Amino acid sequence: MSPHDLVRRRVRRPVAVGVPLAVVVALVAAGTAVGAPAKAEAAHVTRTATLGDLPLGAFSNALLPGTVGNDRGVDLGGIGSDIYPAGRKGEFWTITDRGPNGQIKVGGTKRRTFPVPGFDPAIVKIRVSGDTVKVLDAIPITTSSGKAVTGLSNQQGRDEAPYSYDAQTALSYNPNGLDTEGIVRAGDGSFWIVDEYGPSLVHVSARGKVLTRYVPKGLHLTGTDYPVVEALPSVLLHRKINRGFEGLAQLPGGDLVMALQSPLSLPDGDAGDASLNTRLLRFSTKKRAVTAEYAYRFDPVNVVDPSEDDTSELKISSVVAVGDDRLLVEERTDKAARLQLVQLGRKSNILGGRYDDDTTSPSLEQLDDPAATGVPVLSKKLVVDLGTVSGVPQKIEGIARVDHDTLALINDNDFGMTDGAGAFDAQGRLVDSGIETTLVYLKLPHGI
Repeated sequence: MSPHDLVRRRVRRPVAVGVPLAVVVALVAAGTAVGAPAKAEAAHVTRTATLGDLPLGAFSNALLPGTVGNDRGVDLGGIGSDIYPAGRKGEFWTITDRGPNGQIKVGGTKRRTFPVPGFDPAIVKIRVSGDTVKVLDAIPITTSSGKAVTGLSNQQGRDEAPYSYDAQTALSYNPNGLDTEGIVRAGDGSFWIVDEYGPSLVHVSARGKVLTRYVPKGLHLTGTDYPVVEALPSVLLHRKINRGFEGLAQLPGGDLVMALQSPLSLPDGDAGDASLNTRLLRFSTKKRAVTAEYAYRFDPVNVVDPSEDDTSELKISSVVAVGDDRLLVEERTDKAARLQLVQLGRKSNILGGRYDDDTTSPSLEQLDDPAATGVPVLSKKLVVDLGTVSGVPQKIEGIARVDHDTLALINDNDFGMTDGAGAFDAQGRLVDSGIETTLVYLKLPHGI
């Protein structure tokens, strides 16, 4: 049985020459200027579709039988981690993240919970049909031997310790585990995916098998059931927990651009939390190597989100190629987001420079004005403030270009989970947040 089988479910005309004077006077008195241009059209949502309820256990076991014994009442969600056009109108590739997860405090310390530890991240092909998001196909991400990679933490001491749904029982680490986020599809049918744990770039076959996982130099990730290559700058070892790579774009020539969700913790976590400076990396799929690195500076958090004053809430969740070396970059908090147009250039490349040395002081992350110190920060231009557009869900993580003036946006609903002990009832069943996976089409009046 396939996962698809399991799915339930105005222009004003100027006043004409020859209009009587009395009529003109009346129009002016009423506030309408003679010959006034039409009011500029604003960005707006033209279509909204939601994903129906599909039990997570049934979905997962249809892909890899026996992987999920108890889904605790969780439905398929999280597919809004990213979205990429699938070729046909209304069809897209999406990807889940590591699966249902949350945090519960035990003895004053937060523990990371994995209520469905057997869940395997999946690539999900969808179609927008009316007001519904339909699952057309799903591809499990597997190891070289065909086993589930799972979404479990990789390394003790580097990643958060995994616990059961109630945070009472420790679970085993899994070096194969992937916290999958951005996705693009290559011309040969294979997929490129970014992960938050390493952070890493993962090449996956058309049927989901991990071909190679590219990680930072010095990570020393052992025990995996697939090839691991240390090909990324070692400075990435300082990524903030749960804030590794989240955005991924494929440029027309085939190069990939990866975005660090948040500033690195350099020299420490406090510096990273206070910083507005993060990094984008360019990866050549032909050379299998990073060929450029760019400094990207967030707008102040209260500009992105007027309700927020915590700089550490800023994130890049999506990057989208919109032409040769041009990107849309999403700056967001969980409540608001803005899309910026960015131009990459050779003069902006800082790869291999002093800021890739983690002993440099002050670090890139500590610079209040990087440009004033000679760092070629990427210039950007605001395209749209999603917080001002009615009908756009919160926590947009996936963005795809549909045509010249339309974008598809999809949210991450976190599988309906919330944090805290109240996420599950006395029987260990999910108390659903009621937030649905929602895809909207956004019309941009001036295009991109």
